[in-house]
Amino acid sequence: MTTAVDRAVDAANVGANVVHDFSMFGMFMQADLVVKVVMMALLFASVWSWTIIIDKRMALKRLNKRADRFEDAFWSGEPLDKLYQRVKKGKQDPVIKTFAAGMEEWQNGVSGGLPSKESMQASLRQRVERAMSISINREMNALERGMTFLANVGSTATFVGLFGTVWGIMNSFTAIASTQNTSLAVVAPGIAEALFATALGLVAAIPAVIAYNKFTNDLRRYADRLDAFVSEFAAILSRHLDNFESGRGVSSTGTGTNASAKKDDWKVA
Repeated sequence: MTTAVDRAVDAANVGANVVHDFSMFGMFMQADLVVKVVMMALLFASVWSWTIIIDKRMALKRLNKRADRFEDAFWSGEPLDKLYQRVKKGKQDPVIKTFAAGMEEWQNGVSGGLPSKESMQASLRQRVERAMSISINREMNALERGMTFLANVGSTATFVGLFGTVWGIMNSFTAIASTQNTSLAVVAPGIAEALFATALGLVAAIPAVIAYNKFTNDLRRYADRLDAFVSEFAAILSRHLDNFESGRGVSSTGTGTNASAKKDDWKVA
C-alpha cells in the first residue's frame, strides 16, 4: 500500500510536479491505512451521533406534546378511574405509565376497601409513590439511551482526530528525512491528511457536545415534570383519604370496587 512517504519520494523523484487530489474524497483515498481508519471511525461517530440527535429531538418533542394532552385530561375533572381505563388502552408513554403504575398500586391497596388505620393509609400512600417513582426511573433510563455515546463522542472525537493529525505530520517529517527535500510537494499531502482528520474530529465532537448538553437539560426538565405529577397525584390520594377519615368519603375510590363512594370523589378540582 502506498504511504505518504512513498508518495513524497515519488514526487521528489519527478521534480515535485505530481498533482495531488486535495478534495475530501481524494485525501481519504490517498491517506495511509492508519489515517483511513481514523477518518472512517470519526465519520461513523458523526453519522451515529446525528441519528441519535434527530431521534432524541423528535422523541422529546412528541413526549412533551403527549404530556400536555394528558395533563389537560387529568385536570379536566374526569374521574381518574375512567381516565385510567381510557388511557391504558392507547399509546403508552412515560407520563401514562407513571399514572398507570400509581393507579394499579392504589387499586390493589383498596381492593378490600379503604384502610381505616392511619398507619395503613400512610403505607398505601408510600407504596403508590414508590411504584410511580420506580416507573419514572425505568422510563428515564430508556429515554437516556444514547446519551452516553454522545458524551463519549463529544469528549474523545477531537483526540481521535488529533491522533490522525499527529500520524499525518509524522509521515510528512519522515518524507522530508527520506527525500532530503523540504518542498511543499513533499510535505503537503501528509499535512493535508492530518488537517482533514482534525476537521473530521471537530465535525463529530461539536454537535455531540451541544446535543448532549441540550438533551441533558431537556431530560432533566421532563423528569422534574414527572416528579411534579407524582406529587400532585399523591396530594389527590391524601385528600381522598382525609375525606374518608372525616366521614365525607365512604369505602372506596369510585374505581369500580365497593363503588358506594360519591361519584365526584375522584374528580380533580
